[in-house]
This record gives sequence, C-alpha cells and structure tokens, in this order.
Amino acid sequence: MTNLQPTKGQKSFYNKAKLETFNDTTYLISYTTQVAFYNHKTNVMTVKGYYSQTTARHINAFLQHFGFNPCNKKQLENYNN
Repeated sequence: MTNLQPTKGQKSFYNKAKLETFNDTTYLISYTTQVAFYNHKTNVMTVKGYYSQTTARHINAFLQHFGFNPCNKKQLENYNN
C-alpha cells in the first residue's frame, strides 16, 4: 500500500488516501473506505460516489494520477451511471 500524492499544491494527504494494487486493479482507500478503483487492463475507472469534500479531493487526485479529468460533486455522484 502506498500514499496517494495530492495534485493541487498540497504537500500530502497525511496518510488518509492510500493506493492498493491487486492483479490489474488499483484501489483508492480514503480513510478506511474503498471509494474508487482503476482497472489497468481495461482502462476503466470506477468511482463509488460522493462522500465528502476531503474524499472528493482524494478521488480527483486519483483520477488525475491515471490521466482522467477531475470532477465536481454532481459528476462524482453520477460517475458510472
């Protein structure tokens, strides 16, 4: 498990956003909740919804980490619909 690095000038997420990779998938764990995952084989990003402003920052950094555009609250709520 590794720490996710912020994308907007913040130094760190203080160990609150972690990346965990199994096989072909990397999962984003925000605090203790799995909130998104990326399948490297299919290039499919899955976001499980909107949780809080802080978790939205974690999710957006995760999206950008894999080359996806950041999203606002409404877009995160409906990301995979």
